[in-house]
Amino acid sequence: QVQLVESGGGLVQAGGSLRLSCAASVSTFSIDVMGWYRQAPGKQRELVATISSGGSTNYADSIKGRFTISRDNAVNTLYLQMNSLKPEDTAVYYCSAHLYGIHYWGKGTLVTVSS
Repeated sequence: QVQLVESGGGLVQAGGSLRLSCAASVSTFSIDVMGWYRQAPGKQRELVATISSGGSTNYADSIKGRFTISRDNAVNTLYLQMNSLKPEDTAVYYCSAHLYGIHYWGKGTLVTVSS
């Protein structure tokens, strides 16, 4: 059983940067895959980025080159560094983790990008 707690959301201007964090209740070293999803107003939840236990990353085309996913196993934390933010990035961002065949979710953190 894994608990995930997101933080770092807030209001930023277009072109600005923000870093999201996700604290896990177990060692992130033991988690097969971790990722970030987002859900914008009136839209379906979509995958933003993932990172495997081996360090392999995948990014959605909409954010590729602007966002970076990483994790620090020493503090059991997943990060999403968001640069060059756009108003269309406005959404609730969710942390996720997969291990032992089970999919876990955080409660989300709101990111609002103003123009």
